[in-house]
Amino acid sequence: QVQLVESGGGLVQAGGSLRLSCAASGNILSVIHMGWYRQAPGKQRELVARIITGGNTNYAESVEGRFTISRDNAKNTVYLQMNSLKPEDTAVYFCNALLITTSGRNYWGQGTQVTVSS
Repeated sequence: QVQLVESGGGLVQAGGSLRLSCAASGNILSVIHMGWYRQAPGKQRELVARIITGGNTNYAESVEGRFTISRDNAKNTVYLQMNSLKPEDTAVYFCNALLITTSGRNYWGQGTQVTVSS
């Protein structure tokens, strides 16, 4: 059974910072990519940032220059450092991982709330 466990969400004032973590555990043979999506009330889930095995990254235009995604390959953990947060960053943030396992490929975390007050 593969699980993604997220941590690090919370309430912060505009201009502040938060760091999200997501650890993948279980029978993981290989990681293709890991990343973060977010979903605000009444909006569709959108990609925030993704890191591919090998280190290539891509970001949503709205977070470019403010957010940084990184990964600890040994721990199958991905991080999202969020700086200069804005109220429009308020959303539930979901970890996503595309893995090679014995039981599936695409996995999601349970979500963590990020609220940015103005």
